[in-house]
Amino acid sequence: MENITASEIAGFGVGTLLLCATIAAPRIDAFISASQRSSLGICKKCGDLRMIACSRCKGLGLAKASGPLNLSFIGDLFESSGDNGSNMRSASCTACQGRGHFSCPDCS
Repeated sequence: MENITASEIAGFGVGTLLLCATIAAPRIDAFISASQRSSLGICKKCGDLRMIACSRCKGLGLAKASGPLNLSFIGDLFESSGDNGSNMRSASCTACQGRGHFSCPDCS
């Protein structure tokens, strides 16, 4: 990187900002939704639905059997590319007993 230009430095800076914004977006969204829910007087966690989706199976009730390295990012890439993942096994989620959701601890 001997002859780096100002445009390249700006590009690296913008790329870094976009990466940070992408990583922080779910946390910012959760913060904003919790503040809106509290201002409306409804439950901060579930929005008065009285149930919360399981974070392990993402509300489906089925969890993929994973190997020694739990690489969910790679599995998500295969799902979004249209590959069924026929070599991946699905089993009932052990965290939610296959229901896909929990009762809200604040409402129930």
